Amino acid sequence: MLSRSAIGRAARQSWQQQRRGLAAPASGSFQYQTGEAQGVKFASRDIPGPVGTLAIVSQAGTRFQTAPGLTEGLERYAFKNTERRTTLRIQRESELLGSTLQSYHTRENLVVGAKFPRDDLPYFVELLAEVATMTKYRRHVMNEEVLPVMQMDHKKYLGNTLEMAINSAFGIAFHRGLGTPLKLSSSTPISKYLTDDALAEYAASAYAKPSFAIVGNGVEHGELSKWVNEFFAEAPSQPLQPLKSEQTKYFGGEERIAHAGGNSLVLAFPGSSVPTGSFYKPEVSVLAALLGGQTTIKWSPGFSLLSKATQEAPNMHIATKSNIFSDAGLLTIEMHGTASDIRSTAPKVVEALKSVAQGVSKEDFQKAKALAKFKELEYGQETQAALELTGSGLVHGNKAYQIDEVAKSMDGVTEEKVKQIAKEALEGRASVSAVGDLYVLPYAAEIGLNV
Repeated sequence: MLSRSAIGRAARQSWQQQRRGLAAPASGSFQYQTGEAQGVKFASRDIPGPVGTLAIVSQAGTRFQTAPGLTEGLERYAFKNTERRTTLRIQRESELLGSTLQSYHTRENLVVGAKFPRDDLPYFVELLAEVATMTKYRRHVMNEEVLPVMQMDHKKYLGNTLEMAINSAFGIAFHRGLGTPLKLSSSTPISKYLTDDALAEYAASAYAKPSFAIVGNGVEHGELSKWVNEFFAEAPSQPLQPLKSEQTKYFGGEERIAHAGGNSLVLAFPGSSVPTGSFYKPEVSVLAALLGGQTTIKWSPGFSLLSKATQEAPNMHIATKSNIFSDAGLLTIEMHGTASDIRSTAPKVVEALKSVAQGVSKEDFQKAKALAKFKELEYGQETQAALELTGSGLVHGNKAYQIDEVAKSMDGVTEEKVKQIAKEALEGRASVSAVGDLYVLPYAAEIGLNV
């Protein structure tokens, strides 16, 4: 019979071996191969499996739209009538092949793609080429199918105080460009700007070769190159109107919006760009993990400073996020709950940030660093996130998102770098948005922030 000490040693050795294996950033299969065909940039990684994913990633997010509502309109119009296929035919063929079609937008990108059995790659490359170059923008489709859905979505947005506060914080931080809201309020006169002709003109810019990239997961690189070369020859070589935005500048300030449907408070500070950008700061992700708010361990409040600071308000949502973009970023701390809980918790959030600026325990720092690295690896492994990051990197700097490089950059983060980010957040201007019961919700100055 083995002794307890022998069992303990074996367990420790097994754990150390597993840890060394898990510490490896990623296998080679997670590396993107890049190329260009017919002037179109593309990237792929051939992940083993029966399912492939393909998407057009265009720099046509709300940051780059030339008029309000165009990005969302283009998203809603994807996979409708083209010169070769009707909407019904697209739907029927996709269902018969067994696939999912998707379109969504972020502040910088419009993503139109599909997930399908990998042997059907030629069909879906052709379909995406048709969406990009042959869609017929009709007035009756706009009025009957696109605008009503957008208006319903806007009403849903106006009932979500947290989403309103986040959009408000971005507007305060960046004004135009990245500050443009993801969704418009019902008071925005979209019918003045969003017409079938305006959408067709915007599409001619969004789907021009310099404006988008094609990214695939679970597809063979040579096959993707072959079909992109065949089907994307007709894409415009230059945009009808260049989709440009000035270098992002951070401003800061405060906005308060009365709302009877809930209470939210968002504190925001300058953050990091995407890993493929020139302003990438991996220490911001470590600070976000250290502040935290949401536990990753079941039945435990977790190690994060905010989860410890908010134990007296267990029903309140609190989370720290590092929002990354091509040339800037925003570190946000979001709170949602009762007005009284937010009022009592907000000063503790600022105190937690001050404690980081003064120094944290070595154990908490190591936990935060490990969690930040894990989240980056998990995020980069996810198909949807990797598609967008890689497509955006190719469009903006001809550089694909490589998960190994991001993991290595995390290893170089020191406690001093994290402390410096926290100090800069406290000394600079914050972006603070309060939505809800303004009689109770605190002002930025009341919780110790500069605006």
